[in-house]
Amino acid sequence: MPIHASVLDLIADTPIVKAQRLDTGVCELYFKLENQNPGGSIKDRIGMSMIEAAEARGDIKPGDTLVEGTAGNTGIGLALVAQQKGYRLVLVVPDKMSREKIFNLKAMGAEVVLTRSDVAKGHPEYYQDLAARIAAETPGAYFINQFGNPDNPAAHEFGTGPEILRQMAEVGGLDAIVFGCGSSGTMTGLSRCFAGQAPQVEMILADPVGSILTEYINEGTLSDKSASWMVEGIGEDFLPSISDFSRVKKAYAIGDRESFLTARELLEKEGILGGSSTGTLLAAALKYCREQTTPKKVLVFVCDTGNKYLSKMYNDYWMLDNGFLEREQHGDLRDLILRPYAQRDTVVVAPTDLLVTAYQRMKLYDVSQLPVMEGDRLVGIVDESDVLLHVYGDEARFRDPVSTAMVSKLDRLDVKSPIEALLPVFDRGQVAIVVDGERFLGLITRIDLLNYLRRRVQ
Repeated sequence: MPIHASVLDLIADTPIVKAQRLDTGVCELYFKLENQNPGGSIKDRIGMSMIEAAEARGDIKPGDTLVEGTAGNTGIGLALVAQQKGYRLVLVVPDKMSREKIFNLKAMGAEVVLTRSDVAKGHPEYYQDLAARIAAETPGAYFINQFGNPDNPAAHEFGTGPEILRQMAEVGGLDAIVFGCGSSGTMTGLSRCFAGQAPQVEMILADPVGSILTEYINEGTLSDKSASWMVEGIGEDFLPSISDFSRVKKAYAIGDRESFLTARELLEKEGILGGSSTGTLLAAALKYCREQTTPKKVLVFVCDTGNKYLSKMYNDYWMLDNGFLEREQHGDLRDLILRPYAQRDTVVVAPTDLLVTAYQRMKLYDVSQLPVMEGDRLVGIVDESDVLLHVYGDEARFRDPVSTAMVSKLDRLDVKSPIEALLPVFDRGQVAIVVDGERFLGLITRIDLLNYLRRRVQ
């Protein structure tokens, strides 16, 4: 393989892999691995296209400030290119974005402005409107505006589209392609490419439940009401000005739960680590494939890497918290315990462990208290305040055993107690210790109760 002068040389020419273990009906399903781009997503393509086209026109030069509103991956693509070319980049992102994406952006030098994800276009804190305002108020700033920038679909009309047709020619061509729509650049660019080079290819939209696009495609009506969804990067509450839906004849609305579980199935069965929108696209592609009565070659995008969602949809506890994984129901307080001790899910320490060990486990697992176990017997609880009070003024006491700081006089709550019994415990600033006789079952915190109540609403 050649040696490249820059990481930007690695954008595009991503591989295609055929599905082997998924039920695709009479069809053959192929994955376009856009997660193999250096920034981890298909948006690397438009990050390059929009910046280089602006350079060619003389709109920007190294050292200038670029501003954009993004759900994440466009920001990472822009940050990758801006970093290599010497631009300052300010990104406005909605607060539902995964922590991994935010860490990624900041590590590449982008300035991140978080804003609300529960407001629609036209609201001053809507991420696109806020980005436009920041650009207007920043002297000499260039607003990328992926939703209205023709250099966005051009990346796919002249890059991604011909690349796909060239690759799929090796297996006899392409009959249908499944994609998502955020800025609509992928759809619009592919539509223009296929209209001239492969008009027989069916274009299938995968859309989150809550977005207005499925109704627009399937029924021809444009709703002014949208709902929220947790899948990142696709779905819309308006039609971007660069969008061209004329060749899209079918759309599937996929819920968050199905999206996340399908992405996990993709990893389990095909070994492909895709992001949340990949789950939406794959769920729609499988529905389409299974509806066909004649064999077709269908391509679906793996839009980005699942490395950006390890704390979310690949985290069993996050999935349980949000009601996306089924859990055994007991009809008692066990239904509220996120990390049951019997399943060895509870993070614990021993009384002989050092306080520094307890501190490190709290940090690693993002918990504020730990049961202290001697074998299978609960002998105490140690929390952040216990550790702080013990070591303050003498940091060497981090080397003391947990037994010196733990609380050993414990108020236990029987598993058959009503949920209301939790409230006095929380009012005392404690965590609920749930037992069945002498057997320790687990802990219930305030957030566990809130998550339980929210799941009941859902």
